[in-house]
Amino acid sequence: MDDSRTDPRIARARAIIETEADAMRQVAGRVGPDFGMAVDAILALRGRVVTAGMGKAGIIAQKISATLASTGTPSIWLHPAEAIHGDLGRVVKDDLLLALSKSGETEEVLRLLGPVKAVGCRVVAITQSRESTLARHSDLVLELGAIEEAGTLRLAPTVSTTAMLCLGDALAVVVQEGRRFGPEDFARYHPGGDLGRRLMKVEELMRRDERNPRVASGASLLEAIGVMTRTPGRPGATSVVDDQGRLVGFLTDGDLRRLLEQDRVRDVRAVKIDDVMTRSPRTIAPDTFAMEAMASLRHHRVDQLPVVDGAMRLVGLLDVQDLLDLRIG
Repeated sequence: MDDSRTDPRIARARAIIETEADAMRQVAGRVGPDFGMAVDAILALRGRVVTAGMGKAGIIAQKISATLASTGTPSIWLHPAEAIHGDLGRVVKDDLLLALSKSGETEEVLRLLGPVKAVGCRVVAITQSRESTLARHSDLVLELGAIEEAGTLRLAPTVSTTAMLCLGDALAVVVQEGRRFGPEDFARYHPGGDLGRRLMKVEELMRRDERNPRVASGASLLEAIGVMTRTPGRPGATSVVDDQGRLVGFLTDGDLRRLLEQDRVRDVRAVKIDDVMTRSPRTIAPDTFAMEAMASLRHHRVDQLPVVDGAMRLVGLLDVQDLLDLRIG
């Protein structure tokens, strides 16, 4: 049953959303050469992108600034009213001003233009018409076109702010792609969030040095058990290395239990690690992303993986508990 037939508010909400969607398609069709030049200007920028707008446009300017900053483009938001009372000192020659105003006639935004251009900043406008005062005094114009707001009164900024946001997002993402800003860069700017944790690398999480258990090939099984017991954190596994530090085997608590259950070990002191270790064990590279590492552990149903470099030298131990502690996976 269509709920909009019984509740006209649902039909109205859908109509408003469609109105905004139609407007976004019109804005997309207006993207032209100035957009490409704005991207080039930002990529060549030695300073920051300074975003500014009043009221609802100001809130959108803040969001665009945050998106730019999180995707590799230094950016700050400047309140136009505060700017003319001293905050203009935040703007320097190598910056670029991204000014937002639907009408292009917002007084506080227009008062920014003279002082900002006087210090040598370029100005990019996001506004409705190239004929507006803001557009005429800007170096580049990202034109929204004629926009009618949603709602019966058509007064509150709705469609126009959505259009500004979409255009700002497009600008930020195209600039990001121009920088070849990848997952590693994104993780650097989002270290505290879930995505940042998932994009951490094994080398940041692995156990190393005294927390990375190892025994030399030729050692006794008893020696290996001692190393597994004494290693801080007791990972329940040990790597076996040759005299060059290359990984040649791996032994876990589970392996040891299976040996005892199968009655393969009569005298622990007489058994060499080489006789019972897993040869050519599964390994993981230090530059593997944490989320990939967790997927590998789950796929192979193991709790630990030795971490090796390109020459198969042992550099660490990855333990599933360390990933779980960081809520990765």
